[in-house]
Amino acid sequence: MAAPKKGDLSAAEREILQVIAAGDVQEVARLLGSKDVRVNCLDEYGMTPLMHAAYKGQADMCSLLLQHGADVNCNEHDYGYTALMFAGLSGKTDITSMMLDAGAETDLVNSVGRTAAQMAAFVGQHDCVTVINNFFSRARLEYYTRPQGLEREAKLPPKLAGPLHKIIMTSNLNPVKLVMLVRENPLLVDVGALEKCYHVMDLLCEQCVKQQDMNEVLAMKMHYISYVLQKCMAFLLDRDDKLDVLIKSLLKGRDGDGFPQYQEKFIRDCIRKFPYCEAALLQQLVRSIAPVEIGNDPTAFSVLTQALTGKMAFIDAEFCATCGERGAEKRCSLCKMVTYCGLMCQRLHWFTHKKICKGLQEKDAPRLRELNDEECDMVKETASFLVELCLKAEERMVSSGCPGPSAPDQLNSPSTSSEGPPSCHQE
Repeated sequence: MAAPKKGDLSAAEREILQVIAAGDVQEVARLLGSKDVRVNCLDEYGMTPLMHAAYKGQADMCSLLLQHGADVNCNEHDYGYTALMFAGLSGKTDITSMMLDAGAETDLVNSVGRTAAQMAAFVGQHDCVTVINNFFSRARLEYYTRPQGLEREAKLPPKLAGPLHKIIMTSNLNPVKLVMLVRENPLLVDVGALEKCYHVMDLLCEQCVKQQDMNEVLAMKMHYISYVLQKCMAFLLDRDDKLDVLIKSLLKGRDGDGFPQYQEKFIRDCIRKFPYCEAALLQQLVRSIAPVEIGNDPTAFSVLTQALTGKMAFIDAEFCATCGERGAEKRCSLCKMVTYCGLMCQRLHWFTHKKICKGLQEKDAPRLRELNDEECDMVKETASFLVELCLKAEERMVSSGCPGPSAPDQLNSPSTSSEGPPSCHQE
C-alpha cells in the first residue's frame, strides 16, 4: 500500500477518525479489517489515528491501534507532534506508559523544540512528565537475563527481571517505599537474589556513564537503587527476615520534632559513594546538600528527587509520612497534622509518631480553638438569619390575608431560654 500523504484519506479512513472521536472501539476494530484502511493514514494536519486516540485519552483504542501496527514515532504532524506528546498532553499516565512500552522515542522535538516531557510539563501534566522521565525499557534489563559471550549463566535470573523492573520504574524514590517494594515480593527477600540485582544495577550505572551520550540522571538512579538493595541485603544477613528493622530505622524520628535522621544520613551517604566523581550531577547535588544542617530544608531526599525525576514541590499535594507516596488523604485522628496513604503506613509510623503526636496537638490547639470560635459565630449568625427570614415570611402571609404556618414556637418568637446555641465540638 502506498505511503500515506496528508489529507489523502479513503472514505473508510475518514470514517475511522470519526469513530475514534466517538470512542467506539468495536467499530474501529471492524474498520481496521478493511483493505481500504491504513493504520498510519494521515489527516489534513498530519495526525494518525493513534495520535487522535492518544489525545482523546482512549487507552483501549490506543492498544488496539498498536496491535495493528500503528507507528508510535510518526511525526508527520504539521508542528512535529508525536503520539507520545499527545499522550502527555492528555494527562493519561497509562497511555503515556503504553506509548513508551511500544518504543516511543522521548527525545524527539516538535516545531518549537520541545520534547514530550517538556510539552506535558508546559500544560501542567506533571504525572506524565514523571512517567516519561522515569521510563526504562524492560528490554535493556532482560539483556542481563541471557548469558553473554563465554558466560555459563546469566547475570540476572529471568524470574527477577519483573520485580526489579518494577522498582526501577517507580517514580517514588523514598527509601522506605523501595524497601517495601522489596519486602512485598518473596523472590527479592533473599540474599542471593539481592546480590544479583544490585550487581546488575551497578553494571547499568556504569553503562549510563560510559555510553556515548552520558546519562548522569539515570546513572545516579541506578546507583541509588543499588545502594538500597545492598542495605536490604545487609539487614537480611543480620536476620532481619522481613526487613522490619530497616524500615523502622529509616522512619525513626529524633526527639523533639520527629525528623528521620537515619534516613537523611542514609541518602547523603549514598550520594557521597557515587563512583563517578567527575559527574556534573554529583557536584550539583553536593553543592545543594552539603551546606544544609541535618534537619533543615531542603532535605537530601527532596534534592535528589527533584534531580532524578524533575518533580517540583506540589504546594497542594499531601505526601504519606511513611512511604512518601503523593496524594495521601488519611490523617492521624489525634493531631490531624500527619497524613498517610493507608492504614498499613500509619501502623508502621506510629512507633515514632506517638512520641510527638501529643506535642503537635498542643501546638495546634490555639488554632483549633480559634476555628471553633469562628464556627460557633457562624452557627449563631445562621440561626438568627433563619429566624428573621421565617418571621418576615409569616408577616407577609398575614398581611396578604393568608393564615400563618404552624411553625414551632421557638421560630415564632425568640427564645428566652438561658441554654444558648448548640455547643461546638472539636472533630
